[in-house]
Amino acid sequence: MQNLLFDFISKYITLNEDEKNAIVSLDIFRSVKKGMILLNEGQKTKNSYFVLKGCIRTYYVIEGEEKTTAFYTEMDALTPNCVINKTPSEYFISCVEDSIVLVSDSDMEVEINTKFPKFDVMCRKLSEELLAKKQVDFDAFKTSSPEQRYLNLMEKRPDLIQRVPQHQLASFLGMKPQSLSRIRARIVEKSKD
Repeated sequence: MQNLLFDFISKYITLNEDEKNAIVSLDIFRSVKKGMILLNEGQKTKNSYFVLKGCIRTYYVIEGEEKTTAFYTEMDALTPNCVINKTPSEYFISCVEDSIVLVSDSDMEVEINTKFPKFDVMCRKLSEELLAKKQVDFDAFKTSSPEQRYLNLMEKRPDLIQRVPQHQLASFLGMKPQSLSRIRARIVEKSKD
């Protein structure tokens, strides 16, 4: 798993052996089981997550119904808003699959960034990429029909269709599971023509 992480980091910065050893010494690798809740609504945390293997999701519970807002899979990073705002979380984070995640906290990140300034540069580049991606995803969601959202998902993240339960996928796409079933059936019919 360390090599997966180092390969990802190498896209941004070059690590020497001391820097690699510093990361390994942090004891940040965690195996988490499907269904495990990493963060509860109302809970405070300093933890950020990086998915090495598996899938985690963020969701709200509104009037007893789960509203999925994002899925994070291999090589995706997630810093909950509550870490930055230092407030209780407004949403949940849970594991969709058995996963291996890196769990770091804000104090650890400050220490590493101070000791090795190039990590700060990498984090800034990664943050800029994530922010730009989130804006593109949000714009696409707001400007597309439910069917277009599903077609976009099939094109950009087809793995989710096989990995995620239909009710979570439907919620993520902003629809009911029945609507998603109808959309899927329409797409299958169109492909037969």
